[in-house]
Amino acid sequence: MRSIKKDFFGNQVLTDINFTLGAGQVLGLCGENGAGKSTLMKILFGMDVIRETGGYEGDILLNGERAVFNTPFDALEAGIGMVHQEFSLIPGFTATENILLNREPQKKNVISEVFGSRLNTLDYKEMDRLSAQAIQKMGVEIDAKMLISSMPVGHKQFTEIARELSKDQMKLLILDEPTAVLTEREAEALLESIRSMAARGISVIFITHRLREILAVCDQVVVMRDGKVVRDIPAGETSVEDITRWMVGRDMQAAAAPAPEAAKAENTNAKTVMSIRNLWVDMPGETVRNVSLDIQEGEILGIGGLAGQGKLGIPNGVMGLYEAGGTVEFEGQAIALNSPRKCLDSSLAFVSEDRRGVGLLLDESLEWNVAFSAMQIQNKFLKPLLGGLVKWRDEKAIHAVTQKYIDQLQIKCTSSKQKARELSGGNQQKICLAKAFALEPKFLFVSEPTRGIDVGAKALVLEALRKFNRESGVTVVVISSELEELRQTCDRVAIISGGQVAGILPAAASSEEFGLLMVSKVI
Repeated sequence: MRSIKKDFFGNQVLTDINFTLGAGQVLGLCGENGAGKSTLMKILFGMDVIRETGGYEGDILLNGERAVFNTPFDALEAGIGMVHQEFSLIPGFTATENILLNREPQKKNVISEVFGSRLNTLDYKEMDRLSAQAIQKMGVEIDAKMLISSMPVGHKQFTEIARELSKDQMKLLILDEPTAVLTEREAEALLESIRSMAARGISVIFITHRLREILAVCDQVVVMRDGKVVRDIPAGETSVEDITRWMVGRDMQAAAAPAPEAAKAENTNAKTVMSIRNLWVDMPGETVRNVSLDIQEGEILGIGGLAGQGKLGIPNGVMGLYEAGGTVEFEGQAIALNSPRKCLDSSLAFVSEDRRGVGLLLDESLEWNVAFSAMQIQNKFLKPLLGGLVKWRDEKAIHAVTQKYIDQLQIKCTSSKQKARELSGGNQQKICLAKAFALEPKFLFVSEPTRGIDVGAKALVLEALRKFNRESGVTVVVISSELEELRQTCDRVAIISGGQVAGILPAAASSEEFGLLMVSKVI
């Protein structure tokens, strides 16, 4: 890619980008949230959003010849595949149907022999074989017959990757945050797949905020900051600390240090604010069988565990997004399960792991996203007119609260009027947090709060949660696949294994102790 430039809505996001990738090489593309990584890859893949927003400047050279990709189909035909940060799957199709979409093997029959190939039937047996082969390349197990709409986010990610691995003509694969929703074990299986692809001559552009993965699998590292390449260096000549410093332009050691709150000992006299007993949740891909858990008032409780063992199912079940049973009490009062509105009326809030499917109004402004839930549930940001007969939006108050969180969370945007769809993935995650903060809840579930967020933004988001907990007295439960993140942020960490609470440890406990709990009841 040579002298690439791009602006969105008057906001310059790429300035004179240059890099070279050889056949069979793995290039790690690093940068803070909003640095321009995803936009650069959308240019390379011919995404419609680039053409629809005025195109770009510069050249793409493929095998030494200038290439122009007006659509993703052009890129696919040239042997370029992409696994997007946000899923591009058909929800009503199975994993197999998504993996082989538009490339399904067909069988001839008597009718098609006479009237032509359009009357061929699908060869389902061969489809099953090919999808199983692609899934096997990843070294993980997913249900190929499960509908995408029923899958947890980690399995959706593997389906996306399997779709690309099933293509025989693949020359270059772009992986945009492929491990963000994966556990360490799943991520290692994917890294092994990347090594295997490179050994077969397939080039890979690997975008991730897990910098150790970059060093483990990449040949070359390109670091971007504010839409520019600030470093292009062999992976063997750098370190996590160097990459972090180049990404953020500052030393992040202080930000990475465990929070003082994390060292607090468990307070046995603390009041129990939420009591969960015998909770089961019918969430596809998650096993929640018999969870009993007491959460202390004012604490930050972490919930961790391996993928599929039940950690994500707990908040989704309590908040009524999936069918659940058992009992939940908050401040001594029973909370009706399977009723999201009653949870919200009780001053509970939830930031989902699925920010685009559940968390955001993508085609609305940031102001509307931040204020909408508070308006609907609490009648906030509304002005009474005609003696209260009519209520009207308080635009000034809506703008003020949105700008407050844009500044506090350092959300990169052109203005508070910008549409949520136009933000980078990490900034969308921050808007989800802002929406929850605007509700001023007494109790907050936050699921995978730093998924797809760079190291600088991650420290900022976690500090925002600590500040919200500390200054507002809000009890916070953080559900995360990253154990170290929980240990740095939380007072206690509960590990879920086999659909149950395997144990609860203070955040200062050793990694080995947490590891033993994670595998104690694995199913």
